[in-house]
Amino acid sequence: MDKTVALLDAVAERPRCLADLVAATGLPRPTAHRLALALERQQVLDRDPEGRFTVGIRVARWSTAVDALGPRAEQVVLDLRDATGVSAQVYRRVGEQRLCIAAAEPEAGLRDTVPVGALLTLQAGSAAQVLVAWLPDDEQAALLSGAAFTARDLAEVRRRGWSHSVAQREPGVASVSAPVHAADGAVVAAVSISGPVDRLAAPTAAQRRILLGAARTLAGD
Repeated sequence: MDKTVALLDAVAERPRCLADLVAATGLPRPTAHRLALALERQQVLDRDPEGRFTVGIRVARWSTAVDALGPRAEQVVLDLRDATGVSAQVYRRVGEQRLCIAAAEPEAGLRDTVPVGALLTLQAGSAAQVLVAWLPDDEQAALLSGAAFTARDLAEVRRRGWSHSVAQREPGVASVSAPVHAADGAVVAAVSISGPVDRLAAPTAAQRRILLGAARTLAGD
């Protein structure tokens, strides 16, 4: 059990190849490999496009079940969907990915379906921009490698307090996101609205106001 927890702690920090897992945990290579494969079979671990081990969907589902923000987020996305007529989500950062902890879809029209428990990239999309923009410089720099946005884009996100993307994660889909700040100022989540480009290509003042209000509600303000 101790070995398994050490391995999971290492992967939670960032995606890791087998050699990196061995270095991070101090486990013998055969042991690390055997445990990682067993956890992958159980969906506790997964693989990214480069073959590195990442946090799996089962861990994501476990975390949503115990997330203290969850009940409030569930109500916020419903209210946000009803107020804007588009999809709404709340994301938490999990290592080098983002986890959807709450989502609501409109009853009609084009939906941007993101199921609760889904793990998405931190390198594209407005929610990714928000979750990366307030990170320490070293963590931010690592995530910017290969990202669809730049350090200058993130500086603009911090300046105006919200982010916007058009077809960064998925063709034809645009999104707008706002940060959820903890009492110490740290960003603990991103709240988003997403939908067809023609609805969100140029966020209106009303859309931004509603979204920022949702972020304040999530923060408990």
